[in-house]
Amino acid sequence: MSKVLIIGAGGVGNVVAQKCAMLPEVFGDITLASRTVSKCEAIAADVKQRTGREIATAAVDADKVSETAELIRATGAELVINVALPYQDLSIMDACLEAGADYLDTANYEPKDVAKFEYSWQWAYQERFREAGRSALLGSGFDPGVTNVFTAWALKHHFDEIHTLDIIDVNGGDHGHAFATNFNPEINIREVTAECRHWEDGGFVETAPMSEHRSFTCPEEVGTYEIYRMYHEELESLTKHLPTIRRAQFWMSFSPNYLKHLEVLQNVGMTRIDEVEYQGQKIIPLQFLKAVLPNPGDLGERTKGRTCIGNVITGVKDGKPKAVYVYNICDHEKCFEEVGSQAISYTTGVPAMIGAKQMLEGAWRKDGVWNMEQHDPDPFMADLNEHGLPWSCIELTPEQAAAFQVA
Repeated sequence: MSKVLIIGAGGVGNVVAQKCAMLPEVFGDITLASRTVSKCEAIAADVKQRTGREIATAAVDADKVSETAELIRATGAELVINVALPYQDLSIMDACLEAGADYLDTANYEPKDVAKFEYSWQWAYQERFREAGRSALLGSGFDPGVTNVFTAWALKHHFDEIHTLDIIDVNGGDHGHAFATNFNPEINIREVTAECRHWEDGGFVETAPMSEHRSFTCPEEVGTYEIYRMYHEELESLTKHLPTIRRAQFWMSFSPNYLKHLEVLQNVGMTRIDEVEYQGQKIIPLQFLKAVLPNPGDLGERTKGRTCIGNVITGVKDGKPKAVYVYNICDHEKCFEEVGSQAISYTTGVPAMIGAKQMLEGAWRKDGVWNMEQHDPDPFMADLNEHGLPWSCIELTPEQAAAFQVA
């Protein structure tokens, strides 16, 4: 059994704590920490009720390296599972190096004052982690995370070379609110409003946000949805580590209602991330918007429907063209019944637990800083089936695969 420290007490933090508590043979002493300790205590009480396990709680300001390192030492944590804000990735990585712990996160670093997220800041820690004998696993959520593992698994079992990759994230859930985001509103809106980038013939091509869209019909009667092309961080690591990829795109579903509200919010300046003065105080409009929008962690009880997230992959095997679709479907109501969270938090939190399990058991632990696709995908794929995110793989016709060709 190992000691772990989970930092972050939002919807994903709840799922990680619940799922870790269900595996006492892997996760021994569990501490859940956040700036607001009352949130940790509420999750701990729910964990106790659902699993019978006691988990410790603590207050921590993860922006402060010395404070976080002190907590790591006090808990004896071998691994820190970072499900806090991506602004805090670097400070938590620094704390892990200072205190001598391994590190895992679900989203790459981005600075607070610039809507720009990329791996360069974290990849720069490679030698420091290697020299310290510590291991860091980046992006162990669903996308990034499971989508990276889907790609690596497909390459291992279905292709000699992968040529095109289309990651499609559909949320067919309905929460009944006029407008709400399925995860942290600040991070969600920053991602959606950022310039789109997709990989094409050896480099990234930039286009206007969500300027490319099309209909996509999910399997297993999840439904048909309008999906929009946007940038997502796994494109950066996958195109680096799988150099045969000629084109890579990320697509996400949005309803007309969501896009209408978002357009209005942008037009009136509520998505700005720079400071404005209001009644003698400096405020950031997007952070104020986050405060008045519904809390994603509270959506679980009223969200119905399913998610469908997967990869359409084309390439060659034995000299012949081939195409597959690897995907997972997740039910919002079943997630809430199991852990008290909707499927968006569940599909991020379960892979975080699985990534931590792989590291603690040794299969995925090696000194340095690593992305998901740089490890053997098979044990992770087996754990997805075992721990709540079963996947399917179907072969596609050339016509089905060609539907994602850029016009």
